[in-house]
Amino acid sequence: MPSSIHFDRTAHLLKLASKATARALQNRLAKQNVAYGHWTFLRILWQDDGLSVTELCRRAGVAKPAGATALHAMEKLGYLTKEQKPDNQKAIYIYLTAQGRELEKKLVPLALEVNELALNGLRKSQRESLRTTLSVIIKNLETENS
Repeated sequence: MPSSIHFDRTAHLLKLASKATARALQNRLAKQNVAYGHWTFLRILWQDDGLSVTELCRRAGVAKPAGATALHAMEKLGYLTKEQKPDNQKAIYIYLTAQGRELEKKLVPLALEVNELALNGLRKSQRESLRTTLSVIIKNLETENS
């Protein structure tokens, strides 16, 4: 077999699939004038509004300084508000505005479209097997990195 580079390595294939999926979603979000970097924060807040900046960044897997920059931009766009609670003046909590909540109706179908495009041609059993396999890979690597 020629060449020491093997493009069928699992990590490389996962990276390519991840990049292609992200690019497809990014293109769709851009048409709605939503930055790809805001997607993860919105998705988390649609499910669990009112998180602290620290918790939101942790769940998003983003460093706090980068997260704070994105959240500031999202606040300027009118997607969210920041509040401090009287009993904890140090922590800042993030809440979606009506505009931020409305984005869910427009953006979630785009993500579902990308998922369907990515899984096109796979039988139901293959889709389930892929999800199970990816979950195991993630769990294995999270255990390794903790």
